[in-house]
Amino acid sequence: MSDFVIIPDAASSMSRELRERFHIPDYIKTRVTFPDGSAHDTTLDWEEISADDYYMSMREHKAIYKTGVGSIEAAAEVFERYLKIGMDVLSLTLSTGISGTYGVFTKAAESLKEKYPDRKIIIIDSLRYGFAIAQMVIKADEMREEGKSIEEVAAWIEANKNCYHQMGVMDDLFFLARTGRVTNFKAFFGTLVGVNAMGDYSREGISEVLAKVKGKKKALDATIEYLKKTVVDPENQIMFIGHTMKADVAEILAEMVKNAVHPKEIIIDGVDMS
Repeated sequence: MSDFVIIPDAASSMSRELRERFHIPDYIKTRVTFPDGSAHDTTLDWEEISADDYYMSMREHKAIYKTGVGSIEAAAEVFERYLKIGMDVLSLTLSTGISGTYGVFTKAAESLKEKYPDRKIIIIDSLRYGFAIAQMVIKADEMREEGKSIEEVAAWIEANKNCYHQMGVMDDLFFLARTGRVTNFKAFFGTLVGVNAMGDYSREGISEVLAKVKGKKKALDATIEYLKKTVVDPENQIMFIGHTMKADVAEILAEMVKNAVHPKEIIIDGVDMS
């Protein structure tokens, strides 16, 4: 294995089990402000609040959690853990279209250049969010296991990151609108009774509403049709189905995906808090 580590940020939705499976020793936390005004680290393991409580508070009480970037010092601290033992670092961040995390990580890397002139830190703007970042991490790990260098892995991810799709059915877009991830106009149409907005990320790394479908069954059917149009070599692909308190719907969709495109593996998991 090449001597570099892969470090995503907390927007990668990679559980402890996934991080262990794909040799990810660490990740960089960002920040989230709770409805009461208290600031916390965004974590992938739900130490301070359960996923159910987090999403239930938004669903039932319209609680707003404001996510934000972490500090340059916190990112540099994580990077330095590996530089000082002779490891280079490949880090993947949440899209610059919706976050300033890439800039923070880049400044953290710059702050360590003089101290570790022989080490490399490569930061990649994923232009994506959540499990799409996880898929890039998995590919990077696979290439590393094959003996590819950090430069080769980074170049492949940069060249192919816009090939990663993350089709989603969204019940309520107002939370995305509050964080600037979709426009309020689109948010209004995405919350009409019985209408499900369907989105993917653009080449600029911004969440876009592709269509509005009436009813859950039609939304799932439309998801499968979109998948058929965009998928490449599904028999060799690990696909993720992420959800927020909708494990039953995720299982139904997983069965539909299996029957439609026969992927190598489907992983069902909850979405992170960032």
